[in-house]
Amino acid sequence: MHAQRVQKLSLTNSHGVTLSVLTLGTTLYEINVPDAEDQPHNLILNYPHSEDYLANPFYVCMAIGRTAGRISKGQFSINGRPVTVPTNEGHNNLHGGPHGFNTVIWDGQFDYSATTPTIAMHHKFTSQDDGFPGDSDVTIHYALTDDNRVKISFTGQSDQFTPFNPTVHTYFNLGDQNSIEEHVLQINSTQRLVLNSEKLPTGEFEDLTNTPYDFEKPTPLKAAINGLQSIPERGLDDVYKVEPTRNDQVIATLTDPKTHRSVTLHSARNGLVVFTANSFTHENVNFKRTGGYGSPYLGVALEAQALPDSMNHPQFGDVMLTPGKPQTHEITYQLSF
Repeated sequence: MHAQRVQKLSLTNSHGVTLSVLTLGTTLYEINVPDAEDQPHNLILNYPHSEDYLANPFYVCMAIGRTAGRISKGQFSINGRPVTVPTNEGHNNLHGGPHGFNTVIWDGQFDYSATTPTIAMHHKFTSQDDGFPGDSDVTIHYALTDDNRVKISFTGQSDQFTPFNPTVHTYFNLGDQNSIEEHVLQINSTQRLVLNSEKLPTGEFEDLTNTPYDFEKPTPLKAAINGLQSIPERGLDDVYKVEPTRNDQVIATLTDPKTHRSVTLHSARNGLVVFTANSFTHENVNFKRTGGYGSPYLGVALEAQALPDSMNHPQFGDVMLTPGKPQTHEITYQLSF
């Protein structure tokens, strides 16, 4: 991979919004909007060099797959047949394992076949490459509309039954400050997954009412962070069971009150991971916006997906690709600025 050239592909709309994607890991590199002085402001975290992404332990703004989240012991069954996939976090598989979507350079090109131009990223993942059942063709389309929507669609098809639960590990910081503590978050959720010490779902859900995890009403992230200082994470690193709105499948809205910038997330799937970058440090992050340093709460990751480890918890829903039947999942960010 090191011998391959990483490319950046960009789209711009009539409002001065620019969307840029790297072919390495199909990484969201920039979502630039005009600020008060008509200068570009990036709403997401990014690194100054492509090689920084290779050593990035936080999957910053990279595509995740074949499956987002953890698979317990890297094991599950398909139609009664036991399956084992490579592990990369102790004895668990995290975010597609050691050879997931984020680890390869994709074939990127512009697609002008639709009304709205898109950036199309394609890669064929073989079972020999990533250890998952079957060979899967995956295409990720990134579109930027003239009403300031970033649309991401993941289409997968496989020659065998295989799990398909992709996302983008997008870290937002909408403001001009290097902290998201004053950002306000609203989530269409009343429950979160109960996780064990390895961050694996137990299969149970916890009601959020009157807890620091409750974002059913718009709430500053600082309130949750302050309320969680007694736990090891000292912030959010949680999976919400979301209920998309009927008409437009809204699951969450993030707002920076100081700049009035906001992003509304649309997804038809039932999960949203929220991570407030509690473990960011100067040693392991090197962000462009900060001039090369990192600190906790510098961004908030909002990862729309199906609930993780669904193969071992059938009540979470079916994430299997059926051989020969393409499947598409979409995530949309509605921008306001």
